[in-house]
Amino acid sequence: MKNIIVKQVVTKNDLEDFITFPMDLYKNNPNYVPPLINEEKNIWNEKENPALHYSVAKQFLAYKNGKIAGRIAVIINQKEEKELGIRKVRFGWLDFIDDEDVSKALIDEAIIFAKENKIDKIEGPMGFTNLDKAGMLTMGFDKLATMIGLYNNEYYPKHLEKLGLAKEKEWVEFEINFPEVLPEKVVKFSSLIAEKYKLKVIDFKSKQEILPLVDPMFKLLDETYKHLSTYTPITEEQIKTYKEKYFPFIDKNYIICITDDKDELVSFAITMPSYSRALQKSKGKLFPFGWWHFLQAGKKNDRANFYLIGIHPDYQRRGVTAIIFKEIFERFRKMGIQYAETNPELEENKNVQLLWQDYNPVNHKRRRTYSLTIKI
Repeated sequence: MKNIIVKQVVTKNDLEDFITFPMDLYKNNPNYVPPLINEEKNIWNEKENPALHYSVAKQFLAYKNGKIAGRIAVIINQKEEKELGIRKVRFGWLDFIDDEDVSKALIDEAIIFAKENKIDKIEGPMGFTNLDKAGMLTMGFDKLATMIGLYNNEYYPKHLEKLGLAKEKEWVEFEINFPEVLPEKVVKFSSLIAEKYKLKVIDFKSKQEILPLVDPMFKLLDETYKHLSTYTPITEEQIKTYKEKYFPFIDKNYIICITDDKDELVSFAITMPSYSRALQKSKGKLFPFGWWHFLQAGKKNDRANFYLIGIHPDYQRRGVTAIIFKEIFERFRKMGIQYAETNPELEENKNVQLLWQDYNPVNHKRRRTYSLTIKI
């Protein structure tokens, strides 16, 4: 490993190299989808990313023969430690050439960082919080990546396993091919459920009408997922950040909100047209011309992505998903959407996976985090 040097990211130029390295690594891969460069920069800016207020983080670049060959970020989420009692070093933004010396040098940095902080476990790839991208792809390398999913070469998991890391958590993703006609039983059942529980779908006249429901959506998200062992509540700062980050991309036709007879939000689904091709064409930049590709993707697209779904525990397993799916189906048909891809769902989260069971979902991707217990 004499020709491998690892350096901490310190300067603006270092950060630029850290962010753009995967774009060079995957420049000939048709399934890689680059992030927006400015958004990636904001992740490492305390003014833009509230998670940095309660986290310790470092980034590193690996060089082989003077050329960048890999990258990694290491994170300690102190809020996670305080509220859940979980002490671990999260590692993410992990990318490397197919060289075992390089991957070892990067993982060694995570181990060193853990030992320095007297922490005996590392896990990744993952971000600062539950709402960040997580999970190394282990199946679906030949599938187009999404805006919210990580992509990696097939050799990545092999490298980590050879270094002694083992599976920690597993996520599954599904692709749904929408039928020409929605089954009659779904149509009837959704009407029965709506009538039985006095539920209604909100008809948004404009995008601005969604704003008052954003905070209730995140609160409902907490209620939906709080039973999962790894879930930490979303902070007000995070809500503000995600609102600013994703609201510009939201189309009112892709948001479904269901309320009860007291106008309380009981369920919601946020979907978006697939921006994968737009991101590829824009090469990670909205300006000067990247915005045009996003605009076109919003107007004409045959593919959509599910981003967030929340269902109040009182209404789970009561058929509310039939109302959601019927509404999505009708809207997607009008917009020419034929395929939808779910967001990564923890393998243990059967409640969410039950959403798709009647629509012939195909499990087309799998991803996992890897962990290692170390002696300190």
